[in-house]
Amino acid sequence: MRTKKAMATGLILGLVLGVGSAFAGEPDEQLPTMTAQWWQFIGSIPTTVNPGLDPTGADCMVGQRGPVWFLAGTFSGGTAARTCSIPAGEALFFPIVNFVNINTPNVCGSGSANMSADELRAQIAPFIDAATNLSVQLDGEPVEDLPRVKSKVFAITFPADNIFNVACGGPGAVPAATYSPAVDDGFYVLLKPPKVGRHILHIHGEIPSISFVLDVTYDLTIVPVHLK
Repeated sequence: MRTKKAMATGLILGLVLGVGSAFAGEPDEQLPTMTAQWWQFIGSIPTTVNPGLDPTGADCMVGQRGPVWFLAGTFSGGTAARTCSIPAGEALFFPIVNFVNINTPNVCGSGSANMSADELRAQIAPFIDAATNLSVQLDGEPVEDLPRVKSKVFAITFPADNIFNVACGGPGAVPAATYSPAVDDGFYVLLKPPKVGRHILHIHGEIPSISFVLDVTYDLTIVPVHLK
């Protein structure tokens, strides 16, 4: 979308790939696919229950499936303190700061011409180049490896009540439809499944060039799963 949106830590329609070895400290070719799936996930959820707009964590379970649990940040920056229960055995995947750009002719201030994936990537790269003060802590311990990931090219489907409407002018500004191509660029973390019990996850990131500051704390309870 020519009106570009930043969103940090943050949620899928579609399928989630197996986790494989792509955990923090172990870069993996699956991550560009997972970042696309993260945006498809967050983009598919109406604003009334969207985890990226949730101040308390009450919507953290909306749309979750598969072996990876997607966490959300705050759309357009800001702070949040969320409480969330997650089934044991789920890996955690989230961005610290990220930027999506979507080809949306005649929508949200875009012209009538289509944009290629390369053109979309070129527009958002400078914002992620400028990202700073990135940090992730789990139970007070820093996560050392915070890789920058450029998504694969993907399509994204929005409902009528979608997260981009407000930034683009209000209800109906971004019609319900499937848009492509779309690309994302950002810093992401994939954590191995935490042990059963309580954990505190803190995420912080900044993009000074657009006055973007994100600071999110999750109070997580990992709940045992009984299958027999």
